[in-house]
Amino acid sequence: MFRKFENIVNPFVAVSAATPPGTLWAYLWSQLQPFKKLLPIICVVGFLVAIMEIWLIFYSGRLIDLMTEAGPAAFWASHKFEVIAAALFILFLRPVMFALNHLLLGQAMASNLQEQARWRAHRHLLGQSSSFFQNDFAGRLTNRVMQVGPAVEDSAYLSLEALWFALTYVFGAILILSDVDIRLAIPVVIWLVVYVVYVRKIAMRVAVASEKWSDARSLVTGRVVDAYANIETVKLFSHGDREEQYALSAMRRLRLRFQRFLRLMTELEFGLNLINGVLMVGVVAPAVWLWSLGEVSIGQVAAAAALTIRLNGMSGWIVWVTIELFEHAGVIRESLRSIAKPQEVVDAPDATPLVVQNAEIRFEKLSHHYGRDKGGLNDVTLTIPAGQKVGLVGRSGAGKSSLVNLLLRFRDAEKGRILIDGKSITEVTQDSLRGEIGMVTQDSSLLHRSVRANILYGKPDATEAEMIAAATRAEAHEFIQDLRDPQGRAGYSAQVGERGVKLSGGQRQRIAIARVILKNAPILILDEATSALDSEVEAAIQKTLYGVMEGKTVIAIAHRLSTIAQMDRVVVLDEGRIVEDGPPAELLKQDGLYASLWARQSGGFIG
Repeated sequence: MFRKFENIVNPFVAVSAATPPGTLWAYLWSQLQPFKKLLPIICVVGFLVAIMEIWLIFYSGRLIDLMTEAGPAAFWASHKFEVIAAALFILFLRPVMFALNHLLLGQAMASNLQEQARWRAHRHLLGQSSSFFQNDFAGRLTNRVMQVGPAVEDSAYLSLEALWFALTYVFGAILILSDVDIRLAIPVVIWLVVYVVYVRKIAMRVAVASEKWSDARSLVTGRVVDAYANIETVKLFSHGDREEQYALSAMRRLRLRFQRFLRLMTELEFGLNLINGVLMVGVVAPAVWLWSLGEVSIGQVAAAAALTIRLNGMSGWIVWVTIELFEHAGVIRESLRSIAKPQEVVDAPDATPLVVQNAEIRFEKLSHHYGRDKGGLNDVTLTIPAGQKVGLVGRSGAGKSSLVNLLLRFRDAEKGRILIDGKSITEVTQDSLRGEIGMVTQDSSLLHRSVRANILYGKPDATEAEMIAAATRAEAHEFIQDLRDPQGRAGYSAQVGERGVKLSGGQRQRIAIARVILKNAPILILDEATSALDSEVEAAIQKTLYGVMEGKTVIAIAHRLSTIAQMDRVVVLDEGRIVEDGPPAELLKQDGLYASLWARQSGGFIG
């Protein structure tokens, strides 16, 4: 039965890739869309549950009056069928309705809504450009994704389970007291107005305080995770004390904002008890007075007293629910700063998968300055014929990485266009574009998974034999067999640690190269692909890479010019422009920038 309710909604179903709404209510409503058929049912069941609770109090007063009027001898004979029916209702129907209410709220909605919000937020962030992640803490982004789920789920649950129940209960109580005597209902109506105004005033301040508290909490998480992720750098420079102070300043701010939040709670507690005291005196005292005049029965006085005592207890509960809702509102607003940002690089509505036949690459009048007046690329036009191997050379900041990042569509060019086999890369899907490009970077970070999972990232459906063959070609198979992690997993099953920290730089690089070999894409980009290797391994890998390059269009970024000496062609960039272009031997004879770079690296012995 539980599984039937839990599977009414699939929280992980694919939805539109549109940017999530940036405002609180629009965002909450978008999350509730899969549950819109359930919401009326949940409201009806919740209404019936609240009416049952009011009826219990009303019937307890009636029972007192019946017992008083009939006396012990005649009570059972006169009212036994009514009492039995009430008992059966309490024993059977009431538990069924409460169970149904919790099945709908808990199993059908709450169990799905939390992970749905997290999944959608994570899915949207995965589509963001690389620069989006470069401009924020990974820890803060993670915190915002993780905290938005519980905030959305709890907001919906509390609204339907608590506020709807309380609303029904209060109005039901007013109707019952009005039926007894209108003068008993008036204090409740006045209390309700004062209560709503007071709670709203406090709750609005809580929402602001909660958003600031949540923001401070995310900052602490971001700074702590940043230190842990770069722990080797922290220790290398002996900056443990500096990192302590860096985190401490954020924690002090978090403490101050939490204290301001708690001050509001104390203020609320005092005001609430004052208002509720007025409620109880305002209803019970008139009820006793009316009983003394013979206008109401003792059972009705008991029911009125029970209702107000229940309202007193419920009002505290509802206040905390309301405060929690406003606290969640602050958390959601803080999370929306990241998860509701539009994606900078998106597929065109009519984008089609890229099908590479020849792998010719053409850059036409390409300019990109990252929104500034200078830097990046300036009017670059370059054609790389299919199967050609091109070395990309230049000083730091010359535009080499910018050219590659634009080819991969990590960013969209500000001017000009890039074509592969005559097809603009903005007209094809990003996944298909990157699926046709293999890249080995200088910083070959690995996923915190097994060696096998990292290599198979290049081709998830590859066989074990294909994977081992790729690792062997990358000179990695031998050291992989000797790996063992703290949990006893060995070889290809060993975990590599976060970003591959358990391996040496050379080992990480060889696994990254094996991953690209397995991918076997028609376009290959090498960004200092052998920079982390020792000379002996580099020589073996270079030989392997030359074999991998056969039949592919290759772009190799290199600072060590010896690594591109066998390229078909070298393109030299300087200040975002192509200043030299030709075979390496010819560029050396021209005595230009390439020749000067070569002379500097070879100690002046050109050739």
